[in-house]
Amino acid sequence: MATNPVGVRAQCFLFWPPMKWRFEWLYRAGLALLFVGAFWSVWSSAQETTATNTPSVTVTNGGLSGALGNLEKNALTFALDKIAFLRKQDPFLHEPFWKYLASLIYIVLAFYVSKVLDYIIGVWLKRWAAKTDTKYDDLVLELLRGPVKVVAFVVFLHIGLAMFDWPVKTQLYLSKALIIVVACSITYVALKVVDMLLGIWRERQAHAEDKLFAAQLFPLVRKVAKVGVVISGIVLTADNLGVKITSLLAGLSVGGLALGLAAQDTVANLFGAVAIFLDKPFRIGDMVKVEGVQGNIEQIGLRSTRIRNLDGHLVAIPNKTMGNTIITNITRRPAIRTEMNIGITYDTPTEKVKRATEILGEIFRADPKTRDLIISFNKFNDSALNIFVVHIWDGTEAKEHFASMQALNLKIKERFDAEKIEFAFPTHTVHVKQA
Repeated sequence: MATNPVGVRAQCFLFWPPMKWRFEWLYRAGLALLFVGAFWSVWSSAQETTATNTPSVTVTNGGLSGALGNLEKNALTFALDKIAFLRKQDPFLHEPFWKYLASLIYIVLAFYVSKVLDYIIGVWLKRWAAKTDTKYDDLVLELLRGPVKVVAFVVFLHIGLAMFDWPVKTQLYLSKALIIVVACSITYVALKVVDMLLGIWRERQAHAEDKLFAAQLFPLVRKVAKVGVVISGIVLTADNLGVKITSLLAGLSVGGLALGLAAQDTVANLFGAVAIFLDKPFRIGDMVKVEGVQGNIEQIGLRSTRIRNLDGHLVAIPNKTMGNTIITNITRRPAIRTEMNIGITYDTPTEKVKRATEILGEIFRADPKTRDLIISFNKFNDSALNIFVVHIWDGTEAKEHFASMQALNLKIKERFDAEKIEFAFPTHTVHVKQA
């Protein structure tokens, strides 16, 4: 037999309507409930002013119910108590039935208010936030959406349960449960705020020069911040629950001291990594010279800094050492100062010595990156007449500097060969005395 899809949809709609209609029905039912409650409160207040022998109903609550508002003799509970049936007591808790009805109303309101707040934050405020240029308001709404809904639900639920004259221990447990739920919600929001702030910081560091190091430091900062938030939440919650935190803090201090002494080097290396990040004496890729090791920074970890030396070996130096020693950052130099000693033979005539200095000046001045040139026939060495050359090469890349020096040396060799100027080399003259 063929089924009627329209009829099936109609039946499903009657029992469980679509999400859009569900919220609209919930919204209208909540408004109707609030309207009836407000009308009932006004009417009962008017009746209370004219009544002369109406008994008063007092509801005494302990714990946090006093902080949420004293419920004794309000208009709603007074009006409920005026109905004869609702004044009867049930055989179990020996409470009037009106308290059950009032508690049920607050529980329904708890569900309704939580849904309305969720809709307001998730739809209305989200639409408004989408129109702004910044994305931070979207993040704030997203992290507030869950906790606000939970706290509103728990508060109204607590008011509904507080209608009954529970035993002292039960009231204490209810108050503590409310404290724990609110504290967990606040801690959750704090953790989300930490994630949001660190996410913003990470996005900014993604465009920085030391983004690799920031990416390595990010997990450590995130874990430390979250652990701090959780510990603070636990301590504050314990304090509000009446737990003596003095002994707890003393125990944590002793344990932290013992842990610090046992892991002294590890902690020193961690602080060294933080100091390197804050001070920024070098970045990944820089050529440095430290503790007799020269090479390029390849990785900056939480425990050590790894340098690839000129031989290709990977050298790991503890961050504690990197923070307490002299570091020469070769890459950060604005230019490269180069000194050369060129020796020519002793049998070179004086005119050719002068000519050699002129040739060197012509070669170096022709290089566009050479400045502050000094050329001097400065001394007589054991095996050569020494011509001293010092100049500044505008550049920081070592490979480019090596290529430039090779080109200059080839030109010097070529010009000296053309001018018949001979380079000196160590020679020894041996005189043999005959007997």
